[in-house]
Amino acid sequence: MSEQDAKLAEIVDEQTRKREGAPEGHPELDKLVRTIWRLRQPDGCPWDRAQTHQSIRQNMLEEAYEAADAIDEGSVEHLREELGDVLMQVILHAQFAADEGAFDFDDVCREINEKLVRRHPHVFGDEAAQGAGEALGIWAEVKRVERERAGAEDAPQGLLDSVPHAMPALMQALKLSKRAAKAGFEWPSVDDVWDQVDSERGEFAAEDRGTAEAEMEFGDLLFALVNVARWERIDPELALTRSNDKFRRRWADMERMAREQGVELEDLSTERLNELWDLAKHPRI
Repeated sequence: MSEQDAKLAEIVDEQTRKREGAPEGHPELDKLVRTIWRLRQPDGCPWDRAQTHQSIRQNMLEEAYEAADAIDEGSVEHLREELGDVLMQVILHAQFAADEGAFDFDDVCREINEKLVRRHPHVFGDEAAQGAGEALGIWAEVKRVERERAGAEDAPQGLLDSVPHAMPALMQALKLSKRAAKAGFEWPSVDDVWDQVDSERGEFAAEDRGTAEAEMEFGDLLFALVNVARWERIDPELALTRSNDKFRRRWADMERMAREQGVELEDLSTERLNELWDLAKHPRI
């Protein structure tokens, strides 16, 4: 970050702190940072001392998913707990970096704060935004300028390079297709996208089952369906999540009905399973 960004962030913070109700000290945060530092000391926890960025990479993803589950659940207590677990992951990774002499938790906070100030000129600068759409547009423009400046100094970054490979596949596909469409790589209408879906289905059907080629063509079919979702303004990740939840509820109803009849689902015929599914799908009053 530039010296100008740092100065602006300091000015903004000084002004913000004068506002009534502005948050001040966070002693509990300092306690948490110290606790994690202590766990990594020579006489700390052997497990914590053995961890690296890579060894707990999956933990970061899992904790984020659990926090998202808590949001969907609507439980304040559960969300508070899961946000704590996410924060622990952030501080752990910052401590790993501090132990290596790369950066520390303050550097993480400083950089994100400067970025937030820089990307909100409609709050901390002379620009104005009349609604969420305009605010998002300003954010995107500032981000574009940042990329251009970085490209002038370093190797040029491709349009899709900043989309994380570790992002869930449906979310990743949506981001990739949105960026490509914004650059002009787009179908004329949603009907044309459905034609693409039909074409990809045909290519999948033409491949031998169980082959790498069939897997690739099935992926192309899913990617085409993600583009349908984009045209219809549907979040495919959220849509599939809700379908998963619906399937879970109906399966649980089937298990309940089977228990009431003194049987297990595994012991029932396909025909009987379908009957229970229909009852779970259309419960009788």
